[in-house]
Amino acid sequence: MAFVVTVRRGTNALVAGFVAGFVAVLVFHQGMFTLLHALGVAGAQPFSSHPVPPWGVPQIWSQSFWGGVWGIVFVLAQRCLPHGVGYWVACFLFGAIALTAVAWFVVAPLKGLPLGMGFSRASLIIGPLVNGAWGLGTGFMLRWHGST
Repeated sequence: MAFVVTVRRGTNALVAGFVAGFVAVLVFHQGMFTLLHALGVAGAQPFSSHPVPPWGVPQIWSQSFWGGVWGIVFVLAQRCLPHGVGYWVACFLFGAIALTAVAWFVVAPLKGLPLGMGFSRASLIIGPLVNGAWGLGTGFMLRWHGST
């Protein structure tokens, strides 16, 4: 019986992580991207509906799905995060470092793009800030939901 309860709680936490990560893309990630676009730092439009290969899914929904997947990773890693103010710093750094590193060194080469998106000034600013905002948003929603 204890195993079933543990699995159910664990499954609920993973679902909460997926939902938090998915929504964090729509609110926090794209919110930061919108701000950077308004400031002239990001040239691309936020909330892009440009189709993404291989299935032609609009980019915003692809990003949200992968944000959900990262939300599951976040839930699995959050027991290692500190408490108090350190939690919020760790949330930001998790997104800014982990998501950006994977985007730069795994996803970009798979798409035929240069490592680090060429390490342009804009990519050095945009990636960590939008992904860090995602981390803060995911952490906030999980705290709000009571999953931390």
